[in-house]
Amino acid sequence: MAAESASAPALVSGNSVPATEDPAYRVFIDSLSYLQPDEVALIRDAYAFAEAAHRGQKRYSGEPYITHPLAVAGALAEWRMDAQAVIAALLHDVMEDTAVSKVEIARRFGKQVAELVDGLSKLDKIEFQSHQEAQAENFRKMLMAMARDLRVVLIKLADRLHNLQTMSHVRPDKRRRIATETLEIYAPIANRLGLNKLFRELQDLSFTLIHPMRARVIARALKAARGNRRELLSRILESVTGKMKEAGITAQVFGREKSIYSIYRKMEEKRLTFSQVLDIYGFRVVVKDVPTCYLALGALHSLYKPVPGKFKDYIAIPKVNGYQSLHTTLIGPYGTPVEVQIRTEEMHHVAQEGVASHWIYKDAEQSGADLQQKTHKWLQSLLELQSGTRDSTEFLEHVKTDLFPDEVYVFTPKGQIMELPRGATAVDFAYMVHTDIGNRCVAARINHELMPLRTELKNGDQVEVITAAHANPNPAWLGYVRTGRARSKIRHFLKTMQHEESAQLGENLLNQELQHLGVTPAEVPTASWEELVRDSGNRSMKEIYTDIGLGKRIAAVVARRLLAREGGAPATPPLSTVSIRGTEGMAIQLAPCCLPIPGDPIVGSIRKGQGLVVHAHDCPQIRKSRSSEPQKWIDVEWQPAEGKLFDARIRVTAKNARGVLAKMAAAIAEAGSNIENVSMEEKTPGLYTTLQFTLQVSNRVHLAQVMRSLRHIQEVVRIARVRGE
Repeated sequence: MAAESASAPALVSGNSVPATEDPAYRVFIDSLSYLQPDEVALIRDAYAFAEAAHRGQKRYSGEPYITHPLAVAGALAEWRMDAQAVIAALLHDVMEDTAVSKVEIARRFGKQVAELVDGLSKLDKIEFQSHQEAQAENFRKMLMAMARDLRVVLIKLADRLHNLQTMSHVRPDKRRRIATETLEIYAPIANRLGLNKLFRELQDLSFTLIHPMRARVIARALKAARGNRRELLSRILESVTGKMKEAGITAQVFGREKSIYSIYRKMEEKRLTFSQVLDIYGFRVVVKDVPTCYLALGALHSLYKPVPGKFKDYIAIPKVNGYQSLHTTLIGPYGTPVEVQIRTEEMHHVAQEGVASHWIYKDAEQSGADLQQKTHKWLQSLLELQSGTRDSTEFLEHVKTDLFPDEVYVFTPKGQIMELPRGATAVDFAYMVHTDIGNRCVAARINHELMPLRTELKNGDQVEVITAAHANPNPAWLGYVRTGRARSKIRHFLKTMQHEESAQLGENLLNQELQHLGVTPAEVPTASWEELVRDSGNRSMKEIYTDIGLGKRIAAVVARRLLAREGGAPATPPLSTVSIRGTEGMAIQLAPCCLPIPGDPIVGSIRKGQGLVVHAHDCPQIRKSRSSEPQKWIDVEWQPAEGKLFDARIRVTAKNARGVLAKMAAAIAEAGSNIENVSMEEKTPGLYTTLQFTLQVSNRVHLAQVMRSLRHIQEVVRIARVRGE
């Protein structure tokens, strides 16, 4: 967090002596007993360095600023992190808030410490258009540093926790903004890394800062409920402990209370009052090994009846953050639902501390290392997202999508388990397997049945993706995919395709303009192209073609520059006709206001960022623009193309009679057309109905055939093609 005082930072002196009489400093040094003496000495030096750098700076509370980095470093020491991480925590704000440079940190404490501090420093020196953009770019930088070294995010999370704990002197609007950002980004990251204890703390603190009254009310109700239910909870605890002994199972059994924020979420999502939230308390059974977990489960199910469908085995299929436990819900005394989690000691460590358990517990070293590998894989996927996304806000959106806590587990045809966020579709699955599979998918078999690509996947589904060599991503997929990976890959493909198609269109427009000026494209000297590319700031001819196709450059101006004839040509020369097939894709758009089809006289206009937009010659929407800005319009003609269907709208008025709609649908089908959409309006109640059809036809002649077929229906009294939206 940036320094909270306008005071100028003191000059740094490596010989500064730390305030050894400060109790917080003494406790911190005592907590470093797990490190080597030479490492502790270096940490003492880092504290002196940070204290000197921040001297004179205050927090909003009036405390010396050094109390903040000391608290963050203390949290790292609790996780038994290495000396480099603890030093980086002490120095995490010096680059941002003082005159200390990365080079100086590297010289004093090593390159790795400097890299950690740099990854944590905000980008305050760059100007952004909005606070949201600045936050997105800061977050992007932190994630990239985190992908290189996981310790960056652990320091950042400890930093965020201490800031939330000491927010009482900060402005209310700033408190809410930081707390909201924590709920949306930092708490989900803690959860994704398996830091369950920290995750709950961040959630509860943020909720209390955003909704202080609601938090107080729930906390008061929870305290009262704790007293009211003490006897019931004691009875359940004794019964569970007794059953474990009876079954010969050595186990630790203890109660656990749900967090304030999780209770609030349940009340809000399910529209319950506090008294209706029955599962406020749960129990945890910790045993020695995995087989004993299942023995304990059997013993509990013989003690109380389990609730059907409420059993989850996260030991056989761990959560994506490494969490493992058996979950079951039992019907306890007086019909009270009782949630129980059963796990081993090692699983308990990982469940509480996640990736940090690798440093804290020697007995959790193996599972901690496995979790670190999983986390590394996730971080690599973030790097992949970053490489395909230039915009920071878009990147942040993709990452937020991937931070949903709930997962579904599905199987590939070969039995491999894939983890996806809840609500993920067959398209998300396809992109999870491989980018090429996602780009080429056309259908999916879910549990051996053909299903639409937008089908949401459920736990245990077996998914097989069907691909086609010439298939491409559909922009409509962006409306229902849930993973950041799928969204990023689809957007990247569509942008690339648009550029490819725009480059082709731009080349055609420029070539036709050169021919109109009496020069074939091959006659343009290479030196002229090189000079134009250099002067324009583009990197290649293709980029210039793309700019022309996207409407960022005018073909006539580019042609004259190539021929060095800007002064000698007429200002607005007549342009030659551009031929289109209507199948070019995103570089050429058929205007929705008039929906031209082959056979209609057409004109086009190059719009910046959109390419060539084609209208019907008599479209009322363009009448004014064509007369006032004729230079912006190009004559366009249809080039014959087989197989492409175009949307066309017709309005049909018919007598109300049984089966008339079925007759119309049959006539349209017999004429070789498809109905894309139909809407009805009763003109004269009981007598006539007007129907508007959106049909797919190949050209104007085909549309005429469809309309002729409809006219032969006795009940049809009027039919016309619709122009305009």
